[in-house]
Amino acid sequence: MNFESLGLDARILKALQEKGYTSPSPIQQQAIPVVLSGQDLMAAAQTGTGKTAGFTLPMLQNLLGGQGARNNQVRALVLTPTRELAQQVADNVSLYSKHLPLKSAVVYGGVKINPQMQKLRGGADVLVATPGRLLDLYQQNALKLDRLEILVLDEADRMLDMGFIHDLKKIVALIPKKRQTLLFSATFSDPIKELAERFVTDPEEVSVSPANTKAATISHQVFEVDKPNKTKLLIHLVKQEGWRQVLVFSKTKHGANRIARMLNAKDISAAAIHGDKSQNARTKALADFKSGAVQVLVATDIAARGIDISQLPYVVNFDLPKVPEDYVHRIGRTGRAGETGHAVSFVTEEDIRELFAIERVIGELIERHVDAAFPPAARLQASKLDTRPIKPKKPKKPKQPKTDQVQAADAQTKEIASNKPASRKPAARKPQGQGAKGRSPQSGAGKPRQGSGNKPAQTPKKPAEQAPSTTRAPRKRVRPNRNDSAS
Repeated sequence: MNFESLGLDARILKALQEKGYTSPSPIQQQAIPVVLSGQDLMAAAQTGTGKTAGFTLPMLQNLLGGQGARNNQVRALVLTPTRELAQQVADNVSLYSKHLPLKSAVVYGGVKINPQMQKLRGGADVLVATPGRLLDLYQQNALKLDRLEILVLDEADRMLDMGFIHDLKKIVALIPKKRQTLLFSATFSDPIKELAERFVTDPEEVSVSPANTKAATISHQVFEVDKPNKTKLLIHLVKQEGWRQVLVFSKTKHGANRIARMLNAKDISAAAIHGDKSQNARTKALADFKSGAVQVLVATDIAARGIDISQLPYVVNFDLPKVPEDYVHRIGRTGRAGETGHAVSFVTEEDIRELFAIERVIGELIERHVDAAFPPAARLQASKLDTRPIKPKKPKKPKQPKTDQVQAADAQTKEIASNKPASRKPAARKPQGQGAKGRSPQSGAGKPRQGSGNKPAQTPKKPAEQAPSTTRAPRKRVRPNRNDSAS
């Protein structure tokens, strides 16, 4: 099968030919006809299978038949979980639409919003966005979604993992119910199916590989190593084996910075990308890595989403992922488009459970190695493949807002508390002048203040003590003065 047989516009075919693409990938063969028909789609495809073109090409084809966007209007919206993935998708849209009279834009956080607002003034036939920045722009009236024709949820599983479900609900509430929705995910897990029930109508389901399978073009290796020697082992392998382009995964931002710093100290050009880096710094690091100016790119899982390098030879799991399914996402950065890739994992004694879980997910044992320069103090426990089916974990339920009944009960409780009698004596007004503490209550009788408390036997006590200080004491000072003036 070739692209011509799919019924795509000649201008789209020209862009594909200029890029050197002649035959669609399996996911493209299945997805493109469904999207062209106008039907909703659920597609399960791993990273690196060509899924971006699987929705971009037919989406552009469908948009050619309508009126162009103008006055802040958006016709097709592609939502992605990260900035890097948004930029990657936007680059693909620009590439395939270069000969078409369609406008596209990309918006995400971490950069100034004003240039994005100006870009959207004339409208966008295709807008690629992260959920948070899209809502920010909508609240500032920078875009209109009331005429949206196509909604694409790319890497929907990752958007759920990152907690975007509430933003997705808000966005879907803003767009027309009559639309085409395309949902792409690595797997058809239970949370994804629940998401599809909310957003997708009678979808066609396509899948190119079983869930969590690894690509046949990737070789897997585990190096047993003690934790203090992991960085030394990485430096040794990069230099000894002549690795020229390496993507290293760290579980923390601090760890990514430290690894990059130690590699640079050993004359290995390295850069780190993670959530604390500015968007400009992340973009530059990724561009330098693609061009070869940076030899090693150290990334966290979230920041690595959207890294698309066609011939990336090495992926190193400096730290094993806590979620075993993320291992498949990580190694999917290598071995693309039929190229051979290598996935190397450093495993310490405390990582053994994570290794067992990963082997269970991919359905096979990973070959183990020990480097003679950095042998572990003790060999790790041998693996035994667990073939039991993996039950999907239920997602954590978000904290629900209080219902009307709960709010009414809270209000009633507060009202009861406010009507409860005071448990202590009310504070008396402090008298002016010298206090009356220690004087006899029989020296004067003071009338108690009205409403001073609920215990009548005790309320007159303090006013009676206070009477001498407010009446008799001043008279003693005044009367002699009057007698002196009379004489």
